Amino acid sequence: MILWFRNDLRLHDNPAFLHALNHGCKEAVFLSTPEQWQQHDVAPIKVDFIHRHVNSLKEQLASFGIKLVHHEVADFNSQIKWLTEYCQNHSHTEIVANSEVELNEVQRDQKLQQIINLTLFEADVIVPKGQVLNKSGDMYKVFTPFKNAWLTYVKTHSFQYIDKTQISAFSNPTLMGSKASIDVSADIEHDVEISHDNSSSHVVESSSRWPLVSTIEENVIPNFLNNKLQQYEEHRDIPSIKGTSGLSPYLSIGAISPRYLLRLLLERYPDILSKSPEAEFVWLNELIWREFYRHLLFHFPNLCQHKNFNAKYNNLPWPNNPKYIQAWQQGKTGYPIVDAAMRQLNQTGWMHNRLRMIVGSFLTKHLLIDWRIGEKYFMSKLIDGDLAANNGGWQWCAGTGCDAQPYFRVFNPITQSERFDASGQFIRKYVPELEDVPDKFIHFPHDYLAKQANNSNNYIAAIVEHKAARLRALDFYKSGL
Repeated sequence: MILWFRNDLRLHDNPAFLHALNHGCKEAVFLSTPEQWQQHDVAPIKVDFIHRHVNSLKEQLASFGIKLVHHEVADFNSQIKWLTEYCQNHSHTEIVANSEVELNEVQRDQKLQQIINLTLFEADVIVPKGQVLNKSGDMYKVFTPFKNAWLTYVKTHSFQYIDKTQISAFSNPTLMGSKASIDVSADIEHDVEISHDNSSSHVVESSSRWPLVSTIEENVIPNFLNNKLQQYEEHRDIPSIKGTSGLSPYLSIGAISPRYLLRLLLERYPDILSKSPEAEFVWLNELIWREFYRHLLFHFPNLCQHKNFNAKYNNLPWPNNPKYIQAWQQGKTGYPIVDAAMRQLNQTGWMHNRLRMIVGSFLTKHLLIDWRIGEKYFMSKLIDGDLAANNGGWQWCAGTGCDAQPYFRVFNPITQSERFDASGQFIRKYVPELEDVPDKFIHFPHDYLAKQANNSNNYIAAIVEHKAARLRALDFYKSGL
């Protein structure tokens, strides 16, 4: 038997790993796929983040007497070929792994199962995919009914979870080699510089500012639950405050189990599943959003092929003005909150969630750029890039996905900025051209700058006017129906 790690880079609450332990497995593999990652637009910072955790995993597995082989192949077809040959050469008759929901990954596994015994477990969601259905036996297409049914399922059936004690009996610490030194900073630092050319030294430096998951479990999660969760609802939309958990990169590579996070919540708040109005539930609600998008991918695999969830928008004639695309990507739209958000993404490999909604709405509604262009760009930059969440978020912004308020929701970037960055603290950090602009004018400074004598400010003029862009977007969507 051989244990195959993919998007599940952890030992804690890993059903495939527990199965392997129970059956005396002594070998594990992780197969990097640079060409496949490139096809899927995986960001260089995420690739480095993955490799750091694979190296850590190798040390952890050693204490269980399991050797981890880390090998590089081109793509998924090459994975099949390599695994087949490796099993033949080492007399393995079974591979165990945790399933992946994405279409290409599912097709790869189906091909491999025709060659060798591949046993799969589910480890990426709290409630098994396919179990949260409406009265007609179909997947919910709107979040709130899904959430309510999801909560009912968990309260009725509970959920599977593999505690650390279930694997500790198999461990022998004397087998562990000396640990490599790692960054053990007390909290997550989002604001890390990444060079725009993605040169390796800057990518490595940027990735290293995100601690390994061991530090996250020991320090960051307890600090968040003990000191930040009560203010999460108040602080989560303010980009100048580190009010979010910062766990999305770890969830995206499977270094942390969502079931573990729910278990921690329930230990502190036993009634949280029944108290949705309370502040602590707001964070659980974000975990349920993650579940929603992964369940959608399971039921509607064509979302992996970048299809509109709502087919009635298939004929939208997106203008896709290349100058607008470039201005948005570079953070040079003339809307400070949009520009600051895009520069944060380009410089750090991460973007605050509220800002993702603002820039997504701006690209699709104000600039009439196909959401798939934004989806691709985000994946190419984000350390927490995840197909299900990224696709779901972009289709939500574009109005083509699962949403009770479709195309007629158009975020006003100025009022969003006034509401969530009132003093312009976040804007000034990433748009230094506006450092001296008073708070009153920071959210749309053009009239103020025009009135300044001898103004030498080089901040770009707004590429579109909000009111006109909003009306144009409404007409555009209506014409495409």
